[in-house]
Amino acid sequence: MQIPPVFIDVSLEDQALELRSYFKGLGAEISEEKSPKGIEDDLHKIIGVCEACFKDGNEAEVELVLNDIVSIMVLIPLERCENIIMAFCEKLTKAPGQKLGLICLRVLWLLFQSLDERSTIRYNVYYHLILIAKQTDQVKSVYQDILHLKQQFAQCPPSNEQLQKLYRLLHEVLVKSNESEQAAKVMIELLKTYTDKNASHAREDAIRCIVSALADPKTFLLDPLLSLQPVKFLDGELIHDLLNIFVSENLTAYLKFYNDHKEFVTSQGLNHEQNLHKMRLLSFMQLAESTPELSFDVIEKELQLKPDEVESFIIEVLKTKLVRARMNQSARTVCVFSTMHRTFGRAQWQQLRDLLYSWKSNLSSVQDGMKHVT
Repeated sequence: MQIPPVFIDVSLEDQALELRSYFKGLGAEISEEKSPKGIEDDLHKIIGVCEACFKDGNEAEVELVLNDIVSIMVLIPLERCENIIMAFCEKLTKAPGQKLGLICLRVLWLLFQSLDERSTIRYNVYYHLILIAKQTDQVKSVYQDILHLKQQFAQCPPSNEQLQKLYRLLHEVLVKSNESEQAAKVMIELLKTYTDKNASHAREDAIRCIVSALADPKTFLLDPLLSLQPVKFLDGELIHDLLNIFVSENLTAYLKFYNDHKEFVTSQGLNHEQNLHKMRLLSFMQLAESTPELSFDVIEKELQLKPDEVESFIIEVLKTKLVRARMNQSARTVCVFSTMHRTFGRAQWQQLRDLLYSWKSNLSSVQDGMKHVT
């Protein structure tokens, strides 16, 4: 097999000629002569046949050749190279197999990092990076979190339409990778891109967001969804009613809704048993907010558990760390120290404010007392 040369200390034109010769040697339909139209046309024709190297299977060679193409692209003025970069991204998303996909992911990441941070084309490169990450199940190597993503585009923020397209893809990829918590955060960011004027256009996104949050076993604070404009637009629909139940109602309310709308719950892709389990956890949190000591009998009745299921359920609640409590098996009680609030509104902010002022006062008293210690 012909080995491609290492392109160092040669002109872009000579580098392009070497690439032409290499791909010609692989059987690609490309001339070995340089284009009279200049380096951009050379690069366009090289990229047009670059998938020929995928057939060879020599991973080291593939990465070397693709990186050489990147090294030429980044030296061409961007205004003359955008279409070439787009064509290159499209080619790399078609790499067959996991190993070649990982190579293309690394190559495209190199291209992304090499581009000027003020360049609009970086968005397109990043979008294709996520596409390849989806194919290779490597989203963690490209995406960290929403904050990091925004930092990547701080110098040239994408348009709302571009962000919506990217967030939808990211959500899909994160769900596929079992990153449900990150997926939920991305979906909320997606809904934030809509305003009062166009919230009605986000109906499907809003429904997807609600379903994703309800189905996520790690998401319990659902109240913030109600403030999003696209979610507000769903007021009066069954999905909005269901969300309200998970935000502030109890298990009995959910069971009534399910019995009345079984087909609807199933049609949304929601699992009733998982919903039931989550509503029991939420209902327990609600009980714990108002009652510092709960008897097993109350828990059994309110959460509709069998007598022999109560202890195991309490242990599971404590493992989630949603509630800090101590179980007394002999007395058949649970002593609650603290619990996460299902909703966090004005009353909860006031409670937090009062608590902080109390701490401040106590610390001042301790400080004054220390001054009199001899």
